[in-house]
Amino acid sequence: MAAASPMASHLKSSFTSPTPRALLSPKPLSTSPLRILPSSSSSSSRRQSSFTIRAVQSEKPTYQVIQPINGDPFIGSLETPITSSPLIAWYLSNLPAYRTAVSPLLRGVEVGLAHGFLLVGPFVKAGPLRNTPVAGGAGSLAAAGLVVILSICLTMYGVASFKEGEPSTAPSLTLTGRKKEPDQLQTADGWAQFTGGFFFGGISGVTWAYFLLYVLNLPYYIK
Repeated sequence: MAAASPMASHLKSSFTSPTPRALLSPKPLSTSPLRILPSSSSSSSRRQSSFTIRAVQSEKPTYQVIQPINGDPFIGSLETPITSSPLIAWYLSNLPAYRTAVSPLLRGVEVGLAHGFLLVGPFVKAGPLRNTPVAGGAGSLAAAGLVVILSICLTMYGVASFKEGEPSTAPSLTLTGRKKEPDQLQTADGWAQFTGGFFFGGISGVTWAYFLLYVLNLPYYIK
């Protein structure tokens, strides 16, 4: 029988060797901080650098500029430097909608006068007949028509929001807890008076604007 080749004897000895060989295991990833690898030009002076990010806590407590009104988040309103300033509070309290001491009829007349008087100008200057001799009359009629449409919308809102004979839905307590009489504008009768006053005031404002612009024929700069 021919002798086995040297390669076959070497393989046989490697498989039948009683000494086990250790298996190679991969090196674990380093858990050290982020390191900046040096460039090849500075390989002689290799240095390891690391950095740490920490959240700095402010020494002084921050002041919340916007917060719930009266400290109650369930009211659904916020206090801001604009809405809580005395100047804004004075301005809002003098608007017709918030003057509870005035009757709803007079408040409607005031709001209607302002709207009717100011609506004439845009319709005259931007209407389709602005370059014709009848621009003033056409613009005034268009403004009056818009007043009628707004009055109908106010009537529809009052019918859908308030019922006859029910008390006012306005709050009867202030933020400080002081009791007050509920606003009569938030009733069916009060809203009807407001709508009638708005219609009368709006038509009166349109008529007054037309009278000043085209009846008196004063030398206005923009006409």
